[in-house]
Amino acid sequence: MVSGLPDKTLNMLAVIALGLFLPGTGLAGSYGAGISNSQWYLAESVFECSLVHEVPGYGRAVFRHRAGEGLSFFLESESRLMRPGRGSLVVEAPAWRPGVAPRPVGAVQVSDGRRAVSLETRQAVILAQSLLEGMRPTVTRESSYDGSPVRVQVSNINFNSQYQRYRSCAANLLPVNIDQIGRSRIAFASGSKTLSQADMDLLDNIVAYLMADTTVERVFVDGHSDRIGNRIDNRALSEERANVVAEYLKSRGVDPDMITVRAHGDQFPVSRRAADNRRTTIRLQREGDRPGFQQANGYGGTSAG
Repeated sequence: MVSGLPDKTLNMLAVIALGLFLPGTGLAGSYGAGISNSQWYLAESVFECSLVHEVPGYGRAVFRHRAGEGLSFFLESESRLMRPGRGSLVVEAPAWRPGVAPRPVGAVQVSDGRRAVSLETRQAVILAQSLLEGMRPTVTRESSYDGSPVRVQVSNINFNSQYQRYRSCAANLLPVNIDQIGRSRIAFASGSKTLSQADMDLLDNIVAYLMADTTVERVFVDGHSDRIGNRIDNRALSEERANVVAEYLKSRGVDPDMITVRAHGDQFPVSRRAADNRRTTIRLQREGDRPGFQQANGYGGTSAG
């Protein structure tokens, strides 16, 4: 007897408590932080803002906002606690707000990978708003072990202050990320070597990224032409197209020593359509990238030139 309860009762309570955190016991697995251990952490830079929440016993819940993209959300865990397939996402009130009905958000796809649940911008924004309102988003899916429900709750406690910091971080993100401009393409009209306003806007975004990412060590600018006309003229035109791009980058402050300009004429067509081949490609090479031997293609793969 301890605290007035028989040993048999205490043992049963211990099993129930353990069942809340260990799948495979025949009881529902429920994972979530409480008042005493709910924390949110902000990782911030001009490239990405991430709000990270540790979910005890499960893993992490993360709001991620990359430069040039919208807000996203994911759950990740080292253990494969949930069976792959269709799960549900519901916004629930915490226990101290009885009488508030849960709000279904929709179905979610649970994968077999470390990042079990990934949500795009619309659902991620709904989750963030619900946390600001004091609610708890909850993902439910069958257990990988015995089919019993696994519930992963995201705590709203201590979220608001970190979310305000996240908003400041997001306001200062770069306009683009490396995946968006690491390989870029500028198209030209027949015989033209003139940049449009849209072309200059793209190049301005590339410059903004280059000024922030010190790991970029080379900028390859490759000029191309179609096969209309003679080969000598086409090569000269492709060189002029590459140079007009390179000069624009230099005029905006890019170190000339970083830029490698190459002209290929009509040597590397990417399409049977002439318009697709009239182009200049820009590729950013970061430290540790393997330059290799690559054909100059339509979106910045460099040539042997």
